[in-house]
Amino acid sequence: MKLIQMSVKGISYSETQTGAYALILNEEKGERKLPIIIGGFEAQSIAIALESEVKPTRPLTHDLFKSFGERFKIYVKQVIIHKLVDGVFYSSLICERDKIEEIIDARTSDAIALALRYNAPIFAYDSILKKAGFSAKISENFNKIKTQEDKLLENFISDKTNKNDQKYDLKKLSVNKLKSLLTKLVSKEKYEKAALIRDELSKRKS
Repeated sequence: MKLIQMSVKGISYSETQTGAYALILNEEKGERKLPIIIGGFEAQSIAIALESEVKPTRPLTHDLFKSFGERFKIYVKQVIIHKLVDGVFYSSLICERDKIEEIIDARTSDAIALALRYNAPIFAYDSILKKAGFSAKISENFNKIKTQEDKLLENFISDKTNKNDQKYDLKKLSVNKLKSLLTKLVSKEKYEKAALIRDELSKRKS
């Protein structure tokens, strides 16, 4: 299976889940983006790792892990996002000690926080990007959504509905409407909401 190298594009506050954030990974040599919902602590840890000028007064958990690993000569070589099940991403840390590699299961948010601290590359299988990634290229055919459901769609794109309302509304839309809405959300870089549409489309395929 083909591995695609990813980089961290940024972190945005979740519009649908209180206290959650959307971590956006970007394909290194392409247009696709992969949104991953993470918690507040993990978002803070990743943000600190991205900002070299910000240093916490005391080590965070991921900083402690790195200090522990370096003391015992354990290094993170790379991170691989290898599976997606029911909207949950599964990742592995590829570690090395005394030239012996070990694979350790990890939450994707923790794996990325550590990868940034070790300057280790992040990879995702191409099959995961095909299933859950979004392209940054938007077709001109989707610039406008002109249907009798315009109000519902506009409410979803805006912040006028809560998470429960959004899930209920999605069930009212046809597959074509969902695909159109997905493209609209990606064009506005609302990747966390786009992930909800992606998951709804995946449910209908199963």
